[in-house]
Amino acid sequence: MEYPQVTPFPSGFLWGASTSAYQVEGAWNEEGKGPSVIDKAVFNAELSDFKVTSDHYHHLEQDVALFAELGLKTYRFSLSWARLFPQGTGELNLAGAAFYDRLITLLVQYHIEPLVTLYHFDLPWALQEKGGWSDPATIDAFERYARMAFERYGDRVKYWLTINEQNMMILKGEVIGTLPPGTPDPQKALYQQNHHMMLAQARAMIACHQMLPTAKIGPAPNISCVYPASARPEDVLAANNFSAIRNWLYLDLACYGTYNAVAWSFMREKGYLPTVTEQEMALLRAGKPDFIAFNYYASATVGAEQSAHAREQGEPTRAVDQQLAGIDTRVYAGMNNPFLKRNQFNWYIDPVGFRITAREIYERYRLPLIVTENGLGAFDTLEAGNKVYDDYRIAYLRQHLEQLQLAISDGVEVFGYCPWSAIDLVSTHQGIGKRYGFIYVNRDEKDLKDLARYKKKSFAWYQQVIASGGQNLNPQIEY
Repeated sequence: MEYPQVTPFPSGFLWGASTSAYQVEGAWNEEGKGPSVIDKAVFNAELSDFKVTSDHYHHLEQDVALFAELGLKTYRFSLSWARLFPQGTGELNLAGAAFYDRLITLLVQYHIEPLVTLYHFDLPWALQEKGGWSDPATIDAFERYARMAFERYGDRVKYWLTINEQNMMILKGEVIGTLPPGTPDPQKALYQQNHHMMLAQARAMIACHQMLPTAKIGPAPNISCVYPASARPEDVLAANNFSAIRNWLYLDLACYGTYNAVAWSFMREKGYLPTVTEQEMALLRAGKPDFIAFNYYASATVGAEQSAHAREQGEPTRAVDQQLAGIDTRVYAGMNNPFLKRNQFNWYIDPVGFRITAREIYERYRLPLIVTENGLGAFDTLEAGNKVYDDYRIAYLRQHLEQLQLAISDGVEVFGYCPWSAIDLVSTHQGIGKRYGFIYVNRDEKDLKDLARYKKKSFAWYQQVIASGGQNLNPQIEY
């Protein structure tokens, strides 16, 4: 559809930006923090680890002042479960709790709405040693942790996210660190973990509504619209399979308290079905989200496995990436999309897919949406005068905001946009070199340098976009 005049971004729209604890804080073992699965995971030794990252822990006041200068209306960050409960349960680490008190209080003082993620990949190692998400006791531990967060920070936090990208943790569990090497029947184990995470999420949402009746809480999966490689019925069916397993399995459970029928049939056929009780399903039905947060980077394109059509066209399958992660390729084949450009890391750039994704989520669940990740990773260069001319990032974000505004014009209820990331941080698989932030952190993979903060050109652009309430997505920039 084409609109003579697009709908403005709504009044009170939460213009924000995002980070996660393990990728930005550093101080990995300071002031009582325990190790997490991220601290114990093995990553590329040539890249930066997660011990210091952007050292946000020791630059808190400076960073929040920069966020305020940027004009953020909200800041999406995660709590480190292991910083608060070094053993995953037991006694609260008061020093860790005080750090988040300082952060949240600072945000409120600057009139920045805290948007708090309870869990962003970093399960406490002490719980992992006991079985992690395969152990039902972790459900109880997560609820206790969530209740502590609601009690301690709920007077200042109105918006909560439960679990970041749960679908990525299940589809790529061996990469994130929640699936130990050598786990027997790994796919079945992961889908049982998924069920346990969903129960933990439901308990957290119920607790939030009980303890903080004016607060709002929701899940934060990574959702990508899925294109069939062609109009061939088998390719369309493959795309439908992929959407169900990649996207709707997780949101159907969160929003409806039911297993997606196609995903359930897939798990049954492959022997991956989790053990489920009626009492647990009743709990899932009782845990209702107030909104859906979603992370979007690119669309996916799939076809039928080994389709004759693909072979005839000479179309190679794509390497597995975040959009095509981890699903049994007997039900789909990742395909190239010749209509889309790629970034430096070979990810597709698909702003129109962003609009499609928002529409699909809203049409399916009719809950308000907030975007909690969307951004462009790139090898930024610090130039003379400590400048970073990241016009490529500005173009990416502008194009996606244009499509988000069209989604709003389509009738989709969107109340916030938090691109990834507020400040440079360590990407899970590409180190510090893959930069996303509006603020440059002066360090390399191994050389910490001085960790100075420098505002990129995209900082000046986003600052003006926010100041205009999104009315001007192409402002004149002095930089």
